[in-house]
Formats: sequence, C-alpha cells, structure tokens
Amino acid sequence: MHDKPDEVVGTLIEEFLTARATRKPSPHTLAAYRRDLNAVVALVAADDDATPLPPHRLPVDALSPRVMRAAFARFAAPRAAASVHRAWSTWNSFFMFLVAEGVVAGNPMPAVGRPRTPLPRPKPLRGEDTPEELLAAVARAEGRQRDPWPERDLAVLALALCAGLRLSELLALRVSSVAGRDGERRVDVAGKGGRPRTVPIETGVDRVLVGYLASRRVRFGGRSVRPDGPLLVDRAGEPLRRGGLQYLVESCFRRAGIGDRVPRGARLHALRHTFATRLAEDGAGAAEIMRLLGHASLASSQTYIEVTAGQQRAAVAANRTNRALSGLRGF
Repeated sequence: MHDKPDEVVGTLIEEFLTARATRKPSPHTLAAYRRDLNAVVALVAADDDATPLPPHRLPVDALSPRVMRAAFARFAAPRAAASVHRAWSTWNSFFMFLVAEGVVAGNPMPAVGRPRTPLPRPKPLRGEDTPEELLAAVARAEGRQRDPWPERDLAVLALALCAGLRLSELLALRVSSVAGRDGERRVDVAGKGGRPRTVPIETGVDRVLVGYLASRRVRFGGRSVRPDGPLLVDRAGEPLRRGGLQYLVESCFRRAGIGDRVPRGARLHALRHTFATRLAEDGAGAAEIMRLLGHASLASSQTYIEVTAGQQRAAVAANRTNRALSGLRGF
C-alpha cells in the first residue's frame, strides 16, 4: 500500500499537523487532531506483539486496513459515537495528506467503519419574548456595574441575535466589516473554515453599531475606530478575547435575569441558534439559513426547520379543542 515504508508515524503526524496549521485552525482543534492520531497509534502498537518500538516509531506500513479496523474497534469501545466519528475524520485527512505527499499509495480508511452521528439539535433561548427581554435589560446601564458600557454589550448581542455570528466570527470582525450604503448595510464575515459570507443587517442593528462606535470614540478617541481595527474591544480599548466575550454574554444573561432560559452549555451559541430558529419560524428555507449561518452542509440548516415544525405540531396538539374532539363518543 505504500511507497516509503521506512517513514515513521510520529514524524508523519508532526508533518501533517504543520501542514494543517497553515489553515489557521484553533489551538483546540489542533490538540484534538494530535490526541486522536496518537490514541489510535498507541492501540496499533499495543496490538503488535512483534513490534517492540514505541508508538511514534512505528513504520507507516504497519497501518494496514486490517490493523486500522482492529485499532478503531478498540478505540470506539469506551467512546461516544461523535468522538469516534471525529477521530475517523482526522485519520482520513491524515491518510489523504500522506497520499498527496507520495508517502502511501492509498487511503485505508474507507475500509474502516464509522458510526453515523445525528446532527446536534438547536439550543435557542427558551421563551417567546426572551430575546426582547434580554436586549431591553442590557440597553439599561445599571449602577451596580463598575464600568457600564451598554452600547458595546448591546452591539455584541445584536450581532449574535440578528446576524447569527459565531464567537470566533465576532472576534475576527474589523470596524470595516460593517459596510454598505444606507438601506443595504451588511456585515462581511470571515466564517468557519475560512469561508467568507455576507449577512445583511437592518436599520435597528445598524443604529446599535453606530451608537457603539460613537461611545467608543468618547471613551478612547477617534483614532480607536480605525477601519482596520477590531470592531469589538474590552473596557480598556484592547481587542476583545474569547474568555472576555463569553463572560460579557453570561453577565448580560444575569443582568436580564434569564439564566434559567439559556440551554446548558450553549451560552453565546444560544443567540446564534435563536437567530436561526426564528428564521425558520418566519418561513426561511434551508438554503437561505445555510447561506446566512455559513453552514457547510444543507443538513445542518435543515435541523432548524425540522425542530420548528415539531414545535408547531406540539402547539397544535396542545390546543384544548383538539382534546375535546378526542373525547367525543362515536367519532
């Protein structure tokens, strides 16, 4: 199966990770790649009694389809389907890299089974009027805050609730990312996997962003709002970072008193899911949702429509008149 049998797996893994780094994945993603690759290599080494070498010294020709099937069977036993699926995808990418580099002649992963994982269910904010309550509460500066900046906090919520941006996308925004003529305003987004997209914004969101930038000029001066500068900054005028953005959103939930209406583990993503769910409720199709959210697959967007349809059917089923009909004798 291979052209260079003397190549060792440990070296090839490092070359693969270096090649992947040029795509600018997050540190968490790179760490997951390394973890999945090393875990399966260790199982291959443990299964081969004739190989006294440590896992990273295994020759690449040890990774035959039969060996990979056995290793993945052991890898899958204690793990959830989603974890196995992710590891399979990592190894598939690794072998595709080796084929492209001329290290091996073919990819054995199609011969290795992988579980089908259901798409994650949307986790929007609970409660019909919760988004409106959240925005209204955050728009009010509270005396209990040490340094209230409602204009900035409202801008973050507006971009998540009315444009559906991910956390990483919010952090990547520049001042110049908000562009377009009056009536045709938009946000230019650097999406997941480097896929750019454009999200239209309405007058309300535009007004919130204009107010935020005006308040920023007052705080830090006009030079703080250069087109190439970060759109979102902290209270010291520095670029907002991941932890700071997560804390900001959680504090907004607390101030609005809606913590019990935020799905567990969702946090900022609950705002993006709320945006998508409301699109589906108001009649948007899967293709429109896909473009606006930057999904790579139409199936991801379809889940919002399916969940919305299920909620509508549940609402109809709860109608007291339906229950009355069910109780009629002879029908």
